[in-house]
Amino acid sequence: METPTLNTPTPALTAKDFATDQEVRWCPGCGDYSILAQVQKVMPTLGIARENIAIISGIGCSSRFPYYMNTYGMHSIHGRATAIASGLKATRPELSVWIVTGDGDSLSIGGNHTIHLLRRNFDVNILLFNNQIYGLTKGQYSPTSEEQKVTKSTPMGSIDHPFNPLALALGADATFIARSMDRDPKHLQAMLLRSHGHKGASFLEIYQNCNIFNDGAFEIFTEKGSKAEETLFLEHGQPLIFGANKDKGIRLNGFRPEVVQLNEGFSADDLWIHDEQDLIKAQMLTRIFDDPRKEGHLPRPFGVFYAADRPCYEEVLNEQITIAKDRKVADLDALLRGRETWNIV
Repeated sequence: METPTLNTPTPALTAKDFATDQEVRWCPGCGDYSILAQVQKVMPTLGIARENIAIISGIGCSSRFPYYMNTYGMHSIHGRATAIASGLKATRPELSVWIVTGDGDSLSIGGNHTIHLLRRNFDVNILLFNNQIYGLTKGQYSPTSEEQKVTKSTPMGSIDHPFNPLALALGADATFIARSMDRDPKHLQAMLLRSHGHKGASFLEIYQNCNIFNDGAFEIFTEKGSKAEETLFLEHGQPLIFGANKDKGIRLNGFRPEVVQLNEGFSADDLWIHDEQDLIKAQMLTRIFDDPRKEGHLPRPFGVFYAADRPCYEEVLNEQITIAKDRKVADLDALLRGRETWNIV
């Protein structure tokens, strides 16, 4: 599948048109600045009027996003952005609805709402900023913090096993899952475009550096000296190749992925070919990496892991409403006159 590019701008709008007059209040150096910039660059290319875009957020550093986007939006309550966005999309299906959330907001108090939105498949776009820490409340461990993480709330190291956001989303039957990072603007732009282009619930995990409370959490994937060896960029229909010299690949040895050296008995024909519609391999991709500090580990995948077609909840809902109106099966007066009553004493 061809990766979209920013070559179809809407002449009437620019990135500046999507910026507000509000002071952006994130810590200097926060990865949120880059994500905001890429979203503002992408929005004019979508061809959607600003009044038809709604950005809903919960609570956390990422949830300040609606203040900085010159669209409609709502800074809602902790963990409930997904529920509010579901109601909005159900009643106004023509709107482009974006949910901006963090690993704490969407996977802790809001975890239940997140999985049900995904299984229902509302046509909305979820941007999950994952910094593996609670930034707004000053550095407690989050649902994605690694085991033995020392924080203000876990001074002896976290004993919680962390969530893998993409594996969780796939387990909830999400129809689109992808991963990008704040420090790769072009890739992030492409993933934002793919998320928007998907009809259904898109789940985009974005690695976001919190330079105050968890600085360098994803450094191995973003720094020039290590990025090529530690990241695997997925392209539909292409073999899984990585490395500074593009001389390494991943093949399936039975059901076990392993790294092989190209030109040393292996060629691209021997490698795993990425298929965005293969659910089984997508599940494997969400799990193939381990601790990057261990010897013999696999690289971390970025890109679109899985994309599938399934009816959207709001479409089926409104079809039922139309049928009910046509058949006049819903008669409030008859219900009130009926015998289905109870006396409460």
